[in-house]
Amino acid sequence: MDSNQLIQYVGAAIFAVAVLHTFSTARFQHLAHVSKRHSGFWHLMGEVEVVFGFWAFVLIAAMALLANQTVAINYLEAQNFTEPLFVFVVLTIAGTRPILMSVQWLVARINMFLPISAAIGTYFLCLSLVPLLGSFITEPAAMTLAALMLRDSFYSKGISQRLKYATLGVLFVNISIGGVLTSFAAPPVLMVAEKWGWNMHFMSSVFGWKAAIAVGINALAVTLLFLKELKVMPVVPPQEDRKMPFAVTLVHYLFLAATVVFNHHPVVFMGLFLFFLGFTEAYKQYQDRLMLREGLLVAFFLAGLVVLGGKQQWWLQPIIAGMNSTLMFFGAMGLTAVTDNAALTYLGSLVDGISDAGKYALVAGAVSGGGLTVIANAPNPAGYSILKEYFDEQAIRPLGLFAAAALPSAVAAACFLLL
Repeated sequence: MDSNQLIQYVGAAIFAVAVLHTFSTARFQHLAHVSKRHSGFWHLMGEVEVVFGFWAFVLIAAMALLANQTVAINYLEAQNFTEPLFVFVVLTIAGTRPILMSVQWLVARINMFLPISAAIGTYFLCLSLVPLLGSFITEPAAMTLAALMLRDSFYSKGISQRLKYATLGVLFVNISIGGVLTSFAAPPVLMVAEKWGWNMHFMSSVFGWKAAIAVGINALAVTLLFLKELKVMPVVPPQEDRKMPFAVTLVHYLFLAATVVFNHHPVVFMGLFLFFLGFTEAYKQYQDRLMLREGLLVAFFLAGLVVLGGKQQWWLQPIIAGMNSTLMFFGAMGLTAVTDNAALTYLGSLVDGISDAGKYALVAGAVSGGGLTVIANAPNPAGYSILKEYFDEQAIRPLGLFAAAALPSAVAAACFLLL
């Protein structure tokens, strides 16, 4: 067995351990709470955002030992870290006070026309309207905004654990499918749109309307299921801050739009981001704390996934190539839960001769399963990072998330398959 083949096997093994680690973070967090001498270490190992970055370092060290340092460094430098950088920038910009307030204002205005209480309307719109906005402001931005609004209006108010998990499951699924109305907002679509010639008209007519129906069904179902608890929630529509100049909000949206336009060019959007940081400092009276720490942790998670995922092509691609369209759909749903839907569709785009039905099945299955785990969709770690402190021991149990997302995922799958 040569060193390259050995590295492939070791890479697959390390990836499997990393996946198992993500399912064990609640246990590590528990150890952090009961340990007296090593609570810091257990807390670090219990941070989902750290898991893949940590095991990526292990992989690089293993490559250096099994081959040499040059091979390890060359592999690391050959990886594309555009997506982690993009998510970091979008998360930070979308989490600023001017953008958050503008979305809250939109939700409050729409809420005025709904024949329901403010709490119920806000909850429903956070799980329906905001995920669909992700098709235009990108899924990471929609996840950030929805999670922040749900945090401030519901999670911080002491809602039940059942409602916390049910909300998280619907949020993750709806964000994953809510970005497919366009060809640039959802990471798994972005990976294949240019190569397969999928433009905005194609996405909206083939994927978008089905996704919108699934989003609406999921949001309505969870709202009705917990209607009794939501009715008594003391949620008040956010007050409009009349001191926020329109020009400041506009500049924020211009930076966000420019980041989306140049999403394939990190040298451009990172330069714009540095300019944005200067702008926020110049007008810091209109800012809350920037979500730099959260953004960096999420980027670290995704970068680790990129490094580990690069060594899984040897076994993933043959599996994808050997599937018919029906098997492709359900296979993509299952594989997405333990890999990443963007990585999965990218590998699918490398398969020669894949049919149009196979292409549809691959992407539809990948986005349908994008809410089942934290690692299934790139924006999920952002929502996880914002909401995790409101769960027991500040850890979201993977099986709890999987169970909560299973039915919404089934609804999404039914809409993509049957409509």
